[in-house]
Amino acid sequence: MAIRPILHIPTPCLREVAAPVVEVNDEIKTLIKDMFDTMYDAPGIGLAAPQIGVMHRVIVMDPADEEDEPAPLAMINPKITWLSEELRVHQEGCLSIPEYYEDVERPVLCKVTYLDENGEYHERECDGLLSTVVQHEVDHLNGRLFIDYISRLKRERVIKKFKKIAKRAAE
Repeated sequence: MAIRPILHIPTPCLREVAAPVVEVNDEIKTLIKDMFDTMYDAPGIGLAAPQIGVMHRVIVMDPADEEDEPAPLAMINPKITWLSEELRVHQEGCLSIPEYYEDVERPVLCKVTYLDENGEYHERECDGLLSTVVQHEVDHLNGRLFIDYISRLKRERVIKKFKKIAKRAAE
């Protein structure tokens, strides 16, 4: 498969809503394989299709600890159907905002429905790190980033920093 370039902020498509997948076909299966290759190479624990410039509602993740067996999980057209009232703070990062981490408060539990890479429907309750990763990646499909959950001042600073980086790279 292929490792694809990961887009960084302020790339506009990172703020756009991704389109639902109409059919789970070979193109989508190849996309999923490429996304896993890209995520593991980065290295990261989650990746959404818009982060590689593909505007489909597809996410991949593997929140397993390094000492555990890999637990790759792909979700097509994921939809969070329920969030717990109980919250937890977790330090998040993002492959589209390299080397920047902040504490983000999210619900401890979530329920998500999705199709797998075979087009089969699933409903799953997620907790702990898996819940955080699912919420983070579904946010990407809706044009949201984890920095949207931090203070405006911190968000503006990080966006300004990455705009400068992008400008230098374009010169």
